[in-house]
Amino acid sequence: MDTAHSAPALADKTVIITGAATGIGGALTAELIGQGARVYTLDIAPVAAEVTMAVQCDLGDRASIDSALELLPPSVDALFNCAGVPNGGRFSALEVMAINWFGLRHLTESVLERMAPDTAIVHVASTAGRGWPNHEAELRSLMEADGFDAGAAWVEAHAELVGDGYSFSKEAVQWYTMWRSLPVLTERGIRMNSICPGVTDTQLAQDFRRGVGDDVIDRAIELAGRLAEPREMVGAMLFLADHRQASYVNGINLNVDRGTGAAHATGAW
Repeated sequence: MDTAHSAPALADKTVIITGAATGIGGALTAELIGQGARVYTLDIAPVAAEVTMAVQCDLGDRASIDSALELLPPSVDALFNCAGVPNGGRFSALEVMAINWFGLRHLTESVLERMAPDTAIVHVASTAGRGWPNHEAELRSLMEADGFDAGAAWVEAHAELVGDGYSFSKEAVQWYTMWRSLPVLTERGIRMNSICPGVTDTQLAQDFRRGVGDDVIDRAIELAGRLAEPREMVGAMLFLADHRQASYVNGINLNVDRGTGAAHATGAW
C-alpha cells in the first residue's frame, strides 16, 4: 500500500479555518481534527471543538484580523475561508460586505505570505454570486478598492448595485477567486479556488428566507430534492485543498448545489 497517498492530505498539516463555530466551517473543523491536522480557527463566536488554537476574531474589522494574525503560525498549509453573514436584515449592507468580502480578502492576502508552494486556499462563495458575469466592469473596479476604507467608500458609491450586500459580496468572492488565482499560482505556487454551496441547512437558513423570499428558497429545495447538509460541502473543499488530487485545479468556483446552478444556466429553473 502507498501510505503516502492513503493518508489524509492534510494530516499533520497546519490549517486556518474561519467561521469554524458552526455550519460548513464547523463541519470542516471536525473533519480536519479527525484527520490529524493542526487546526487554527478564527470566529467571533466561541469554537467548542478541540482545535490547536481558537482565536476570537471579527472578520469585519481590520484591527481584529491584524491582532489575530499575530497569534497565527508562521507557516500555513491551507486556508479555508468559511466565515460569512447573510442578508435578511440582521446586518447592514456594509457589514455584510465587510465580513464576506473586505475581511476575506485582507486575511487571505496576509496569510499568503506564510504559505509555501503546493499549498491551497479555498473560499466558501455561494450560488447567490452567479450574477458576476453581469457586473464584470464593476467587479474589476471593486478589486482596485484595496482595504476596508476604500472598500466602504466603493460600497457607498455603488449602493444600488450592492443592494443588501449578500449576493454582491459572493460575486466578489467568485471574481476574486478567478482574478487572483493565476498570479498567486505563478508568483507563489499557491492554488486558489472556491465552492459555491446551494441552499444548506445551517442556522442562517431563516435569514436567507427573509432576504430572498420563501418562494426562491422553496424552489431551490424543490429542484435539488432537499437541503444540503454542511458536511456535504466538506469533501469538495478537501479535494480542492489536496495537491495530490487537485494540483492542476485553480481558479474555479465549484457549484456544490445538486444541480440548481445547472438549472439556472439552462433555463430549467
